[in-house]
Amino acid sequence: MPVPALTEPFTIGGLEVPNRVVLAPLAGIGNWFVRLQAKRFGAGLTVSEMISSFAIHHRNEKTMRDLLVIHPDERAYPGPIAFQLFGQDPAVMRSAAATAAQQGADIIDLNMGCPVPKVMKNGAGAALISDPAVAVEIARAAGEGSGLPVTVKLRSGQKNGEADGFQLALRLVDEAGVAAIAFHPRSAQVKHKGSPDYELAAKLVEQLPVPVILSGGMSDTAATLAAREQTGAAAVMLARGALGNPWLFESVLGQRAEPPPAEEIIDELGWIIDRASEHLGEQRAARYLRTFYPWYLDQLELDKPTLIAFQQTESIDQVRAMLAELAPLTNAA
Repeated sequence: MPVPALTEPFTIGGLEVPNRVVLAPLAGIGNWFVRLQAKRFGAGLTVSEMISSFAIHHRNEKTMRDLLVIHPDERAYPGPIAFQLFGQDPAVMRSAAATAAQQGADIIDLNMGCPVPKVMKNGAGAALISDPAVAVEIARAAGEGSGLPVTVKLRSGQKNGEADGFQLALRLVDEAGVAAIAFHPRSAQVKHKGSPDYELAAKLVEQLPVPVILSGGMSDTAATLAAREQTGAAAVMLARGALGNPWLFESVLGQRAEPPPAEEIIDELGWIIDRASEHLGEQRAARYLRTFYPWYLDQLELDKPTLIAFQQTESIDQVRAMLAELAPLTNAA
């Protein structure tokens, strides 16, 4: 049976998602303007970076100000917005999910796949794969607290060769009423290395009565379409491949055939700079954006000294001046 086109809508817990291409929860990156960018380029569903349920529960100022916020411009585009929460305490998760709903989330997504040791050592992230009873309690509490559809992102297992995440996915849907599973078929042990086990993902698609959103290994259009075809997943989740390359959403959706020209890349980086300045203020944005510059500028094939110069900038005005000088050079090329 052929899989539906990625341009077709689907539903999560009764919510319509206008297409089947999703922005992944990018740790430390997926704030409102990164989500907005993905929506501008066609993402049907966007997910926030992971947010501590304890930080929300205790009303941490930075968390509430910088992370648990939806910008009005995000609502100019169709499709739901999910807040991804993490934590190991069901009562705290119930409270945090309630607050996330009050802040405007359409979906509560739970992180049960993060392989970072400082997250796992507290019993959160991928550690929950080996504690399925608590994982089910947490998912149930998130639904009770928020009144919203709950989705879970998880990995195939903690270590190579394990498939505990597969079994947990079945329990989360059956016992906690989870509305969709985002499945990354690699173990937490390998993080982003090695080939994803798409055969295991295909088996999960066959067995679950809710949508499976495929994650992992889809760094370009060809790889994304091939993985989707192999697994039959309801949707695909773009992560690192979309960093500095929002055009990947358009390409996967069949709306773009060629890579963007240099001037479009520069314009888009300018958009990111403006939005980061709006979100963080220019002083904080100047530091924060140093991570972003290579994602865009590497596509322009600039010399190494120029790339280094961008990452050493001290102010947003300096970056804007450098971009202005760059534009005529790329146009001439």
